[in-house]
This record gives sequence, C-alpha cells and structure tokens, in this order.
Amino acid sequence: MATVEASPSQPTAQHRRGRRGRDEAQLLADLRRGDRDAAEILVEITYPLVYRTLRRLCGDGDSASDLTQETYARAWRALHQFDGRSRFSTWLYRIAYTTFLNHVRRPQRFTTLDDDAAPVAGLAAVEDDPLLRIDSLRLRRAVLALPEDLRFAVTAHFWGEVPVREIARQEGLTGMAIRKRLRRAVARLKTDLGEDPA
Repeated sequence: MATVEASPSQPTAQHRRGRRGRDEAQLLADLRRGDRDAAEILVEITYPLVYRTLRRLCGDGDSASDLTQETYARAWRALHQFDGRSRFSTWLYRIAYTTFLNHVRRPQRFTTLDDDAAPVAGLAAVEDDPLLRIDSLRLRRAVLALPEDLRFAVTAHFWGEVPVREIARQEGLTGMAIRKRLRRAVARLKTDLGEDPA
C-alpha cells in the first residue's frame, strides 16, 4: 500500500482529494454508504500519523500497532457521530488519544521482558532546545504526567502534528486558548525535567 507523504497541517492536493480524485468529504460520504475503497484510502492517508503518534505515546511498536487497529475499529463504529466540525484526521487523532488513555488505565495482563523501551521521538519544541538534551523515555513520562488538558494539546500538536486551529475546533476553544495551553505545558515540562523554564 502506497503512503501519501504530507503533513496534516499542509496537505498536498493528492492528500485532500485521495485516490481517484475524491476529497475528504466525498470519501467520508462514500464510506458511510459502505464503500470499502473509501475506507482504505482514508486509512492510507491517516495511518502513518496515527501509528507514529501512538508509538510516541506508548513507547512500544507492538502496542502502537494494536492501538492503531483499535483506533480505526472505534472510528468506523462511531463514524455516524463525526459532524465535520474538524477534519477527519483531527477527529481520528482524538479517538487514538482516547484509545491510548483507555489502554493505560486498563489492568495489564502481562509483564514485559525488556525494561529498556525503544527510543521515542520527543516534542519538537523541547528537542530543538539545546538545554533540553534528555532521553526520550524521561520526556515521554513527563508528558504523560501533565494534566489532561495540557497533555492532549501537547501530544496532538507536537506528536500528532494537528494544527492549533484544528485542536481548538475539536475542543470548542479559541486558538489563543490552545496556544496558552501549549506554552504552559512546555514551561511545565522544562520545570519537571529540571530546566530553567525562562
């Protein structure tokens, strides 16, 4: 299956139209009518970002694969609830994030044999700061320790590459409110990681 390389914040013409010239709205309408090809195209467009985000959140490729599959299963079951206020990828990101939270809250039925999690890419804004050369596991734990509103804003924007305006639409807030959350979250991460937040 070919992937479409495009950032959700700057989709290409092919990304907006999908294969065979259908845009997102047409793909969703076709999907609601049971068109499996439309579902395949939407997955093809969104899968890399959903998987990569879940991989960063859980720090484990196998769990990320399972959670990605669970995310799409939940999305297809809840498709009738998608109201179009935000882009499909933003709505799907929210489902992925909730799926991850449910996974974390679930009692674990197994113990991992490998205590050393594979490296996980961190927040772009934090990683670019030369003062914050920290290991990814420590960053991931600090992000997961943030309050829910800050954690969602940070993971959606930095890991999920969801534009601020889309997060605002999804959350029913202004872009300014989301930017404030992001600034508070980054300052708190710097403090929690032992760095000067100034």
